[in-house]
Amino acid sequence: MFRHVSLLMFTPQTTQEQQQELGRQLRTLPGAIGEIRDYHVGPDAGLNPGNYQFAIVADFASVDDYLVYRDHPVHRELIEKYVQPIVASRAAVQYEL
Repeated sequence: MFRHVSLLMFTPQTTQEQQQELGRQLRTLPGAIGEIRDYHVGPDAGLNPGNYQFAIVADFASVDDYLVYRDHPVHRELIEKYVQPIVASRAAVQYEL
């Protein structure tokens, strides 16, 4: 198994509606990209100051399946339309499970 984790910080102008729409759009990806084995997204619980504001955790059977997801046109379009306009910074890591 292979895991991808992405953490997002939003621009100050980002609205709650934009954040919610991002979550809705991201949750469509497992239906569009068959290589995704498990997929979780959501806002930070707000328990600790300084945390990133949103997390994406995706699991794949292999590195090759992750690469399909990373480069998939539906995923790339979603990033361009819903992520890039509202994200101030991003951190990511991929690792073997």
